[in-house]
Order: sequence, then C-alpha cells, then structure tokens
Amino acid sequence: MISELYNRSEDWLKYAIQINLLHSPKEDQSELLKSALQDEKIQQALQDVAAYHKTLVTNHKNPILPIQRLLFLLDLGFGVDIPEIKIATDEILAHKDENGVYLSMTNIPKHFGGTGEDTFSWSLCDAPSLLLALFQAGVDYMKHIKPGVDYLVSLCRENGFPCAVSAELGKFRGPGRKDDCCPYATLIMADLLSYMPEYRDSSAARISVESLLDLWVNSLGRHPYLFYMGTDFRKLKAPSCWYDIVSVAGVLSKYSFIYTDPRFLEMIDLIKRKQDENGFFTPESIYIKLKDWDFSQKKATSPYLTYLCIRIFERLNADKI
Repeated sequence: MISELYNRSEDWLKYAIQINLLHSPKEDQSELLKSALQDEKIQQALQDVAAYHKTLVTNHKNPILPIQRLLFLLDLGFGVDIPEIKIATDEILAHKDENGVYLSMTNIPKHFGGTGEDTFSWSLCDAPSLLLALFQAGVDYMKHIKPGVDYLVSLCRENGFPCAVSAELGKFRGPGRKDDCCPYATLIMADLLSYMPEYRDSSAARISVESLLDLWVNSLGRHPYLFYMGTDFRKLKAPSCWYDIVSVAGVLSKYSFIYTDPRFLEMIDLIKRKQDENGFFTPESIYIKLKDWDFSQKKATSPYLTYLCIRIFERLNADKI
C-alpha cells in the first residue's frame, strides 16, 4: 500500500513518505528534497511563512495562516535548514510574554472585548501551535519551550482546557459558557503534550484526551463553544489544521493508552469504512483556499489525505509489534 501511495504522490509528499512512513535518513533524500522544494505550492507556502507576522490571526480555521502553513511544512519533514522556515521560527521566538508563551499578531474588535488595535497577544487556540512548531523545528526545549508549556498546562481544568487569552485581548471570550472546555484549545494542547515526554502521560494530557472522547460520545447534545462533532465533523478533510475527525483521531492516535478504548476505535472504524478497494481516501470536505492541492478535490482520491490516515493506522499497528 505504501509503495502504491508513493508512486501516486507528488515529490513533496514522496519526501514525507520517505521520512515519516519509511523512516529513511534525511541525508539520503537530498535530491528528492530539492525537487520537492521546487513545487509551486510548496514555494507559496514557504513565502507565506517567511512573512510570518504580516498576516493577522483573526480566524483560526484559516488553513493559510502562517502558523498552519509552518506546521504543515514541518510535519512533512522540512526543517530550519530551509531559509524561510528558519525566518519563521526566528519571528516566533522574537515575541513572547513573561510566562514564555509566544505571541501572534491579532486584532480583536472592542465590541468583542478586545482593544480594536493590532497587537501581539496569545489565545489558547493558537499559543500551543506556536510551541509545537518550535519543538518540531528543533528549538532548545528547556530554554525556549518548557516555560511556555508549563504555563499553559497550569490552565488545565477537570474538563479540559478553557477559552483563555492574554491580557492584551481584554475580556474576549468565544461564544460559549465560561465553565465549558474549548474543544479546539483542548485538541491542540493534547497534540502539543503528546510530543513532550514529561507530559505525555500527565493528568493534563489524560484529561484532554478524555474530554475529546467524551465529546465524541455526547456529540448530539454537547457542543461547547459551538464546536460540533456532527455530520460535517465526520467528513474526511485535509490538512489537519482544524476540528474534524481526521484531525482529532490523528492527535488521539499519539496516545497509546486509548488504543483499546471503544470510543476511539469507533472513530477509527468510521475512517476505515471510507477507504476504497485500493486503500485510498477521497476528501469529503475541502478548503477552497487550497484548491490547487490534491486534498481539495472531492471527486478524486487524495494521496495526502490517504497519507494522513495511514499514519494514524501505523501508530496503532506499531503498538502491536
């Protein structure tokens, strides 16, 4: 299956398959990397991340936000040896608060509780992603990452992570009850903690995972902060930059302690039932802004979406070896 996926992929995805599925040494893939970097779509993504703080963070669902672009590139296996990625990581490092939490350029209108001005600030639906990007870029953990992670973990409650923002955003809060968890903040915190050995089995990680599984079971009646796990959530979609079944199952698959949990297995079964006879997946929902990519075509199988799903399955299978 991986061989067929490789043959049907563009060079940028072939590189990711070599690095992340076939576990080939990066130094052996220099020619493939060079070819992948010449792809026009990858070039545009690199330009976007190089202009990191020139895009206001006003909608976290936007797949072409520089942080989403950066995480996409890093997850493919590209690193700080690529100048544009180095520029982006340096830009992130240049702006953080006294707690070690990194800041985004945002503008929250006054009628939503913000200042109405462009300002560096953070919210819990973007700050974990910046820390994760720095971690994946190989930035020094103890010096640049741990303080921010420790602070964000301190915000965890018994039902997950709340809607929380820095002081610069005033009284802003999303459309939900104050005591509810924010499902997206909880999801990206769970993702972040899955990479941290000291936090991977922590109460914060376990609470986050349990919160997401509980929302799945109670998807008909519980929609905190207007995050639903209904029909649209269950449609296969890529890339994994928001709140959908591939994104959530992808994060949860990084926690081996739920591999026998019937709630998680129900998610996995739903995804597997959408696999065609050749093992490929077809997008059921797309991001219009990414219309040139293979995962933004509803009428054709997507090698990249298939790659995301196979990575989920591989994590589960690796645990059985």
